[in-house]
Amino acid sequence: MSSDFKYIVRMFGTDIDGNRPIMLGLTDIRGVGLGVATSIVRKLDLDKNRKMGELTDQEVEALSKVVQDPISAGIPSWKVNRRKDFDTGRDLHLNTSQLMMAEREDVNRLKRIRSYRGIRHERGLKVRGQRTRSTGRRGSVVGVKKKKGGGIIREEGPSEE
Repeated sequence: MSSDFKYIVRMFGTDIDGNRPIMLGLTDIRGVGLGVATSIVRKLDLDKNRKMGELTDQEVEALSKVVQDPISAGIPSWKVNRRKDFDTGRDLHLNTSQLMMAEREDVNRLKRIRSYRGIRHERGLKVRGQRTRSTGRRGSVVGVKKKKGGGIIREEGPSEE
């Protein structure tokens, strides 16, 4: 390895291992998945197998600019993580704390308007239509025990036999 190899590359408040390939290293940043990382590497014409630590400061700066605003760099808008933002109506790509704050605001908006999804979030239940009859149970043990006469007794808590 050359003398200017960086073992840790810092981007968007995230420490990226310098021994990882560029594409996989970019996925360490919250909000950047493998598809967006692939598009960024192709757009900047970098070798995808090159290590993060081998990048020069100018290349790291160029990567940061494209990750910050991939649409202006020519990445298609259908690859960004926030299309048609609720407030602005624009396609955005959010990273790190911006992404977490946007998710939190979306859930709070759903709770505020008392939508079905918001109520499910409030109660800590499944939101996206999954079954809840037999999965998603937390807390005390819930079991079903057969009665000697053939009926079913539902009981809560561990059995005391």
